[in-house]
Amino acid sequence: MGDLAGRRSAPASFAPGQPHQIVFFEANAEIYAQGERAAALYQVEYGVVRLYRLLSDGRRQISAFHVAGEVFGFEADGQHHFFAEAVGDAGIRIFRQPAGEGNWRPTLDAALAALVRAQEHLLVVGRQNAAERVAAFLLDMMQRQGGECIELAMSRTDIGDYLGLTIETVSRTLSKFKSAEVVQLEGRRLLKIADVRALRALCT
Repeated sequence: MGDLAGRRSAPASFAPGQPHQIVFFEANAEIYAQGERAAALYQVEYGVVRLYRLLSDGRRQISAFHVAGEVFGFEADGQHHFFAEAVGDAGIRIFRQPAGEGNWRPTLDAALAALVRAQEHLLVVGRQNAAERVAAFLLDMMQRQGGECIELAMSRTDIGDYLGLTIETVSRTLSKFKSAEVVQLEGRRLLKIADVRALRALCT
């Protein structure tokens, strides 16, 4: 993990009364596969998880990133419709038993939060230009990680597959933000948003 992740405390269990185990995954390790039976819910202890689907032409479409504290694995028909992989080293809480009567509220809250993030993602990829998409992505990561210094554990290719952009476009847009002093690189995986107002202006 990066320095930023190491400074953050582990998130609280979303369903404290429900038995679970913590499983550790190396970078790019598969957590579950598309088509597998959905028999658990998953909460990120640390690290980042990507959900993606392979398109018929072999391209990859990333539908979501999940960071520490977030819950994923919700399926309506008992089958996973996406692959889930650890972006880097990650710890995942696995809740294999369905939520009981005492856990329905946190499960519902987590499911609704995942739905809102999915809706926000649709709005992001619907934006007209690359600068707007990357700005919206950075602001989203800032909000979800709780500070202006964010950990971008995902690669530029991952970000491109999430935003519907090429890796060259993502890199060029981040370079423009850096030159304009909108963002600062704090390390290989750490980025500080130096001008939040400028990013928000792009998204209005």
